[in-house]
Amino acid sequence: MVSLPKLFTNYDIKLLAALLMVIDHVGAIFFPQWIIFRQIGRLSLPLFVWLLVQGERHTHNVVLYGVRLLLLGVLSQPIYELAFNLQPYHDFNILFTLFIGLVCLRLARMFPRIMLPIWIAGAMVARFTAVDYGSYGIAVIAFGSRFKPTALWWLCWLGLHAMILYAMPGYGRIQGFATIAPLVFHMTNHEVGAKARWFYAFYPIHLLVLYLIHQGTNTL
Repeated sequence: MVSLPKLFTNYDIKLLAALLMVIDHVGAIFFPQWIIFRQIGRLSLPLFVWLLVQGERHTHNVVLYGVRLLLLGVLSQPIYELAFNLQPYHDFNILFTLFIGLVCLRLARMFPRIMLPIWIAGAMVARFTAVDYGSYGIAVIAFGSRFKPTALWWLCWLGLHAMILYAMPGYGRIQGFATIAPLVFHMTNHEVGAKARWFYAFYPIHLLVLYLIHQGTNTL
């Protein structure tokens, strides 16, 4: 692979992931007819996955990490449903997806011989619990956990998205931009950078702000 400059700390990736997530949600809430917002915003998931993988790898207390994700997911759910006009408990926000992924990451680390069944089970759980990104989200986490800057990894990564494009053309077109997100992985310097205690709390807060803005514009 071509050598790329090591520019980004984990804090920089958090900022970029948050910005891309806002772009995605602005498009979904305010400009659903403009697919470009969603396409650009879909780059955020692999970045969140990178952070999750690093978090699971370096945390001193994976149980506490998981509890925080799960609790914030529960607290975020009503805001998520309001922001996207969803039926209660019909679809579940991305924090639940990340929680399932965290469980799979730790189990795969503990039981490497059954890594594949663990990821398949995680994908099935995500699919049938209707969490955001579904089984695709768990597949991205699995790929993120095995990331290496090799031609083989990239071939498999692009193959995943080619299959999605073939099986679900509409969804595949939106997710297509995510294929380039791992370039950022190549450009990380593996430094933590500044602390970002705000990071996961940013998810429900920005959704609430967008919801209130949307409600305000509808009443004008």
